Amino acid sequence: MAPVGIRCPEHAGSAGRKRLRGPAPVVRAQRQIGSTFAPVTKALIAINVAIYLIGAVQGGGINSPGGSIYSKLWLDAYDVHNGGWWRLITTAFLHANIIHIGFNMFALWVIGGPVEHYLGRVRYLCLYFVAGLAGSAGALLQTPLVTVGASGAIFGILGALLILEWQATGKLGGQAMTLIIINLAFSFTFSGISWGGHVGGLIGGILATLAFARWGRGHAAYGRIGLGGALGLALIAVASVAIAIWHVHGLA
Repeated sequence: MAPVGIRCPEHAGSAGRKRLRGPAPVVRAQRQIGSTFAPVTKALIAINVAIYLIGAVQGGGINSPGGSIYSKLWLDAYDVHNGGWWRLITTAFLHANIIHIGFNMFALWVIGGPVEHYLGRVRYLCLYFVAGLAGSAGALLQTPLVTVGASGAIFGILGALLILEWQATGKLGGQAMTLIIINLAFSFTFSGISWGGHVGGLIGGILATLAFARWGRGHAAYGRIGLGGALGLALIAVASVAIAIWHVHGLA
């Protein structure tokens, strides 16, 4: 994070190396960045792509995945009502077509990599799953029909980016807010998009990152989860699952 916007670790590292006079730190920094940047993001992308390819083989081809793996993992009110609670998170690893997964995985790499760098692997992974649960709750509140996609989790990462940028610059109207507004505009403009999942994931990501920051008493970047962060994550996850379950049972 910088007052001029978000800088990727490679560029930030390059700027830092120009200020160093000794040659040894240059070699160490470059090797570390090149070998360890965003391993969780890479793993998540690989899992999404692998499941998509399995669905393509079982379903109608590369642009029409389906089959048993999709029917067991997608999100819909009927199956959640009948005990399929795992669908609240597994649906975040399914995609409807090649454009859907291509756009989502590109967004996950561009946005997720820097956020993982600042939050660390464990907290970033927790953020992804909590935002995915919140996105599923929002999707079910919008429609009982089948919903798939990692968009809820990705909007959660956007929410984390918003908080990180705010804590770094003191402003909410920066790049993260611009990205959020543009993507929400698309969500509400085009039919067939789960705007409920996007809004739910965004709220979940913002709350999770605030929990990492001890609700304003600390900074979200480069810290540990801590007791407050762990309790906050648990509360968001439990609330998301409860809202989804209550809704499909007609209680909320």
